[in-house]
Amino acid sequence: MQVLFKSRHPQATDLRDLTERRVRFVLRRLGWLVPRAEVQMSDVNGPRGGIDKRCQVELRTDGAGSVVVASVASDWRTALDNALARAARFVMRLWRRGSDSRRMRHRFISHER
Repeated sequence: MQVLFKSRHPQATDLRDLTERRVRFVLRRLGWLVPRAEVQMSDVNGPRGGIDKRCQVELRTDGAGSVVVASVASDWRTALDNALARAARFVMRLWRRGSDSRRMRHRFISHER
């Protein structure tokens, strides 16, 4: 799986290795379905502080298109973990829907004969 990391904030770039490890860990069972993940981190309102660390995760999937999820939290790690968890759940839901519809199609075709 290819993991791309983008950020202009100096503190976020320190998290590049952690981000890559977390993406690979969270998506370890979905790696065959997600060949590319892109993570963008930004500080929404700069040095003023507050809940303003934004993490956007884009997963390019085989067959289901792109999944884009964003999360805002008070620190980088929480924003990253929340966005990855939501993205993984969404990809699993898409995969299950696809496999359920294939099963239903197969059942329908076998009953027609």
